Amino acid sequence: MQMKRHIYDCQSGCPVESTLQIIAGKWKSVIIYHLMAGTERFNDLQKQMPDCSRRMLALQLHELQVDGVIQKRVYPVVPVKTEYSLTDFGQTLRPVITAMETWGDRYNKRALSNMVTSQLEEG
Repeated sequence: MQMKRHIYDCQSGCPVESTLQIIAGKWKSVIIYHLMAGTERFNDLQKQMPDCSRRMLALQLHELQVDGVIQKRVYPVVPVKTEYSLTDFGQTLRPVITAMETWGDRYNKRALSNMVTSQLEEG
């Protein structure tokens, strides 16, 4: 499968921009995060991301597949069974997504603490 994206050259080949080109978008990192736990079916991914439309989920999955991050397996049964999983290349994003999870947890705890502090000061 050939990748359709080009290599970005910001300030002599900025690797951060190249990474963001692959995982950018509201749902791509979330999809990768869920697939780090193992293979998932389309409907299971959709249940885990209820704010993501079916169309957007399909588009984001397709782009990740084109970029070689995930693989799609279609079983010839009725109704069609489709499963998604990380490729070996996609597995290399594990530390990136894990770092995002860690930072997000810290941010959420800080935001919650600030909200509680503000409420106490007001009350």
